[in-house]
Amino acid sequence: MFCYLGFSSLLYLQRLTIIFFMIRWFAALIGYVFFKFPGAIVGYLIGSLLDNTGVKVGKNNTTDKRPVYTQQKNVSPADFEINLLALSSLVIKADGTVNQKELDYVRTYFRNAYGKQRADKLFSAFNEIKKKRQISGMLIGQAMRNNMRYESRLQVIHFLFGIAKADGIVTQIEASVINQISTYLGIHFKDFESIKAMFFSNPDSAYKILEIERTATVAEIKKAYRSMVKKYHPDKLQHLNEAYRKGAEEKFRRVQEAYEQLQAEKGF
Repeated sequence: MFCYLGFSSLLYLQRLTIIFFMIRWFAALIGYVFFKFPGAIVGYLIGSLLDNTGVKVGKNNTTDKRPVYTQQKNVSPADFEINLLALSSLVIKADGTVNQKELDYVRTYFRNAYGKQRADKLFSAFNEIKKKRQISGMLIGQAMRNNMRYESRLQVIHFLFGIAKADGIVTQIEASVINQISTYLGIHFKDFESIKAMFFSNPDSAYKILEIERTATVAEIKKAYRSMVKKYHPDKLQHLNEAYRKGAEEKFRRVQEAYEQLQAEKGF
């Protein structure tokens, strides 16, 4: 069971919050009936105390005991791993066929990241989940958006493009599916286009990677490069596992290559 439980739990917590909110004002009303305004104040305070002993709804404090994949620690909770597998399957099945090279890419990544035994268990659990319910990229993307750093979400998009490229070419429909996932993850369009350009070879790729136009001046190219270095530097992902960091290093290398290409073209 993964992120789907989180949304039902959140709805339950929101309902409880409304109930506790009503308790405050009900207690205030009772106090007012018997003791006018002083009683209303005391009643409200008593209601607030009851509220404080109830459910706390917050980013890091809920009654949902599942681990939240905030990516703030070195341990990646199972929910994140399963959901990443789910997004991977959406890309793999995007063009209507299951490509073995793409499957192998995902399995190799997970074995490098978590070890063979754990990776095999994850795949087994994921296969059972797929039999029971349809995978919702929107729900998974929204959960990740709420609980992951932006730079980590960028790396998810890079990973998904890596899957699509595993068979040698990223098809238009695969790119479209990844684009949809990126909107669920809250990825800015320019950032999506930048990562996408890393997997396509055309005259504009270097410019798109650096998020600039072909008409950009040398000063604008240098400024864009400095900005991309800050955004994509692997040090920002030191809290993630080694396989994830290697992906970040690859993305960073593509930024450097794009800059060097434009240096050669512009002669600076």
